[in-house]
Amino acid sequence: MTKFLNLTLNGISIGAVYAAVALALVLIWRATRIVNFAQGAMLMITTFIAWAVNNATGSYVLAFFVALGAGLIFGAVVERVLIRPVEGKPPLNAVIVTLGLYTLLVAVAGMIWGTSPRSFPAAFSLRGYRVGHTTLLFTPNDTFIVGLVIAVAVVLALLFRATTLGLQMRAAAFAPEVARLLGVRVGRMLTLGWALAAVAGALAGVLTAPSTFVAPNNFDPILISAFVAAVLGGLDSPPGAVIGGVVLGLALSYVSGYEGSALEPLAALVILMIVLMIRPGGLFSAGKERQV
Repeated sequence: MTKFLNLTLNGISIGAVYAAVALALVLIWRATRIVNFAQGAMLMITTFIAWAVNNATGSYVLAFFVALGAGLIFGAVVERVLIRPVEGKPPLNAVIVTLGLYTLLVAVAGMIWGTSPRSFPAAFSLRGYRVGHTTLLFTPNDTFIVGLVIAVAVVLALLFRATTLGLQMRAAAFAPEVARLLGVRVGRMLTLGWALAAVAGALAGVLTAPSTFVAPNNFDPILISAFVAAVLGGLDSPPGAVIGGVVLGLALSYVSGYEGSALEPLAALVILMIVLMIRPGGLFSAGKERQV
């Protein structure tokens, strides 16, 4: 029973990180109908920036907020410089651009920081909670991760559903021609969507860095799992991304705990195939007709 509880808590913690990256993928998909294959490399760069700031100042808080700020600027620049020219073009163009960006960022990170993994501090203690005579595999830092991701999901939900800015972003994504006629600056909304997505990615990078270490290719498995989570929940659904991330985290935790970690990639693939066969749009996708 203790093992099952530990695996469940571990799955929730890991799933929260998947959810954060899945949110980034969903935000970009909603804004531009592009799957950003460079998301893992983008969050890797912002995490390296956070590592450099923390290494220079010794301040985790400063490094945390610098990473978020760097993500905001980085996402906006990528949309303006690289994505804007291929928006409205064949989807393959955007795929090639994001794959090229991924390759470029990994190479640049390797030249600047090298390929050796770097340790990154956790925000809170990594010592598990003690209940009676049992130490749970769930730490104050895990509590921080789960709580922060839930808070981000709530803020994004309120942004899209309860603010004028959120309404404009949704209109720019689903009916850009009509939005322009109503005075919405569609280009700015798309840039904002990419910027917010990069912030979510930067957040995920900083949160997962203490357990994965920081290196040019260390975040690729997280991106793959986050993509599965986004598809599981529905690429149009931010709440679905969060739920999909937690569900996938739990599933992979159980597989790793009972059958071995070597089967985790296979389990993720099986989950993806089952979802695509049963409900290609994701478990929480909306109908074909969308209202803004």
